[in-house]
Amino acid sequence: MKLKFILIALLAVTLTACAGKPKEAQVTSNQTAQAMYQQAKDVLDAGLYNRAIELLKGVESRHPFGPLARQVQLDLIYAYHQAGNLPQALATIDRFIRLNPNQPDLDYVYYMRGLTNLKADENAFQEFFGIDRADRDLASTRQAFDDFRILLTNYPESKYAAEARARMVAIKDKLARHELLVADYYLRRGAFLAAANRGKYVVEFYRDSPLVEQALEIMVESYDKLGLDKLRSDTEQVLRLNFPQNRRFR
Repeated sequence: MKLKFILIALLAVTLTACAGKPKEAQVTSNQTAQAMYQQAKDVLDAGLYNRAIELLKGVESRHPFGPLARQVQLDLIYAYHQAGNLPQALATIDRFIRLNPNQPDLDYVYYMRGLTNLKADENAFQEFFGIDRADRDLASTRQAFDDFRILLTNYPESKYAAEARARMVAIKDKLARHELLVADYYLRRGAFLAAANRGKYVVEFYRDSPLVEQALEIMVESYDKLGLDKLRSDTEQVLRLNFPQNRRFR
């Protein structure tokens, strides 16, 4: 009877341990690479990004040089991005580019790098309440512009080209708006030369932006405050020629 009791107790412990590990979450050592990957892909498609990352990394560690290795890396990029782990997403992207300089999927990788860099500069609280801070560092947004530019330059026929182009237009508008916010900040604090230079930067580098009119206005006002009559007059003439309906000329 004592032996039977011990056997029953051991069986109960074994069953309890097994119950604590859902079957679908286990990755056994005898799984094929394809089976492991399919399990990770199903989890990824279900939107369970952190769990998908664990499973994809498991596939990568067990089969680092297999035929699925490249696809696993691409899925990891997406999973890190969706999970909000942006530094790891960028690190994975840079590693992929370094190790696969001639792969046909690089258009997607540059597209994802652009999206990831854009996301790095987002502030959900500020976006939700419409707060636009002029002192925000937009280095990642500028990098995103370069990422999309590389995509369009090297892969003009990519299926991501149209959206990359649209993103670049939006980024240029955002960067121009950023410069004008800084210019207005300087203007209100009496730093007129700095304000004029910010306006000039918008005119020179974002000349197709609808914000050029506002940039010229800031330049005219700044030069006027500085007593630079020739510069004020020349800038005002440019403003009149390009924007004859401007409020200054009504």
